[in-house]
Amino acid sequence: MMSMMYDVAAAIDKGRRDYQEDAIAINFPEPEQDGTGFVVLADGMGGHKAGGIASQIAVVKMSDTLKERLDHSDIPESEIPEVLKAAALAANRSIAAYARRHGDVAGMGTTVVVPVLSNGRLHWVSVGDSPLYVFSDDGGLNQVNEDHSMGAQIDLLSRSGMMDEETARHHPERNCLTSVLMGDDIPRIDCGQPPVTLESGNIVVVSSDGLQFLSHDRISDILSARRNESSETIANALMQAIRDLDDPEQDNVSLAVIKVV
Repeated sequence: MMSMMYDVAAAIDKGRRDYQEDAIAINFPEPEQDGTGFVVLADGMGGHKAGGIASQIAVVKMSDTLKERLDHSDIPESEIPEVLKAAALAANRSIAAYARRHGDVAGMGTTVVVPVLSNGRLHWVSVGDSPLYVFSDDGGLNQVNEDHSMGAQIDLLSRSGMMDEETARHHPERNCLTSVLMGDDIPRIDCGQPPVTLESGNIVVVSSDGLQFLSHDRISDILSARRNESSETIANALMQAIRDLDDPEQDNVSLAVIKVV
């Protein structure tokens, strides 16, 4: 098995929204140490403060579960996907319990995406539309998880010729989620199997969909230009590019940049 170290940085911004509904937590070994590390990122929904509550519940519950199961343990890598799925289900139950006690937050929910880096491989779990990317010099930028939203289905209609590209791009239901943590049954939980094999120099980016106000090519260009710089520099560059857009509809944006070094 391959031992690797990681340079990790995170950033979060409210954008033009009234409330911050994103939440993020990072748990990685200390610098100059190898081992297993993870990020938990959640993008809440439900309006006002409810989305922020849902995302915080998911991040705290999943982080606690993963710390208990993954830190200082000899768990086989083959069991990591089941641990990730169990953590998502535990977070969903916590959201349901909170909603039962507080009727004013009924309908709140959150996406969640969790990359786990262990022994040179990227494991992950994803519910919703928060993207997880891997960048490499030879392969460029690739999103490794799928969006659980109507946007993916609308794009499929466009590619098959059943809807024109312009209509698909501006379809009013593009951002409707098809799977989310709301305390009810979860329609779809994706786990990365097999895991992605990482190499030195790869950059993993996990974010809320607020980052996708930047085009795929723009994100790729920033990573390419900054690939030899620190994760903090890369995270700041991505956030600055968002600010430079000055989009009046800018959503909350949160992200973590993980360089394999």
